[in-house]
Amino acid sequence: MMPPIEEFAFLLSTRPADMDALWEQGWRHFGPMFFRYSHTLSGNEVRHVIPLRVDLKQFSLSKSQRRVLRRIADLRLQISPSEIDEEREELFHQHKQRFTENVPESLEVFLGPSPHGIPCANSEVALFDGRQLVAASYLDLGACSVSSIYGFFHPDHAWRSPGIATMLLEIQYAQQSGYRYYYPGYVFREPSHYDYKKQFAGLETYDWAGDWLPFQRSHNS
Repeated sequence: MMPPIEEFAFLLSTRPADMDALWEQGWRHFGPMFFRYSHTLSGNEVRHVIPLRVDLKQFSLSKSQRRVLRRIADLRLQISPSEIDEEREELFHQHKQRFTENVPESLEVFLGPSPHGIPCANSEVALFDGRQLVAASYLDLGACSVSSIYGFFHPDHAWRSPGIATMLLEIQYAQQSGYRYYYPGYVFREPSHYDYKKQFAGLETYDWAGDWLPFQRSHNS
């Protein structure tokens, strides 16, 4: 049995190929701070962290995911270099009202002060209802891989499942751009509100020994 892993580091600027290597070793980042840990404490319970990635050659939409995309068909998609402005801060403020614990403070917590460039290129996947921004997510760009950082949406549009929708749009963008892997973050071995990430085809998990393995549904238990 491997000992628990908990590591942190600061990187201000990183080459795309280096980002691929970091993600492949279970690292993630918020702004310039990189981190990886195999266990975490939630309340009084120890949770076992399982990093995820999607092999984009193996990915296909499920019936429920097709329904999610149909629910956003009337919205306008825009993919552009990431930025933080008043409109996005306001939408983020509305989104975070949904949380009662671990409430995020601001977008800069996730993106840092320079979201497009530090530590790497980052694109925003945004959905608009007319001129109104209703959902956005942020995607790091490596050489062969992409990694999803954070997504948020207007509570009035929750019926569309916009959080899942922007992840699916990130995956489609990555496939069309020729990337091989999509990193959606992590889940816990134990059931949690992250379990929606376990529903993607082509899913692989990191075993903390350096290997990526096909996802086993037993992780849901």
